[in-house]
Amino acid sequence: MNHMSEYLKHKVLIDNLITNQVYVALFNETTEIAQPSYARQPVLFATPANGQSSNNADILFPIAGESWGNITHIGIFDTQTTGNLLFKSAAEFVKNIEVSSQYKIPKNYLIVRLR
Repeated sequence: MNHMSEYLKHKVLIDNLITNQVYVALFNETTEIAQPSYARQPVLFATPANGQSSNNADILFPIAGESWGNITHIGIFDTQTTGNLLFKSAAEFVKNIEVSSQYKIPKNYLIVRLR
């Protein structure tokens, strides 16, 4: 068998994204941003539907105090520092974050979909 039921998809999403606080991280390809002004941001997810869930509010990262480079991937961790990477995917658009720039993920744009 290789397909999850809707019930199991929703259970996995609830158990891993809703029951416990999770944090969004930004990456330059395979490396998480490691600058003094950067920090993972907490995210709250909506109740799953159709095997997916999305952020229920905008996610705003701190204003960059230094260059963060090109943001190419987004990840979700189970803690604010260190911890376990739960999900990671390429960002829809690559965005270069320079000094005084801010990275924003609008409401409903961070979608975790189980297939």
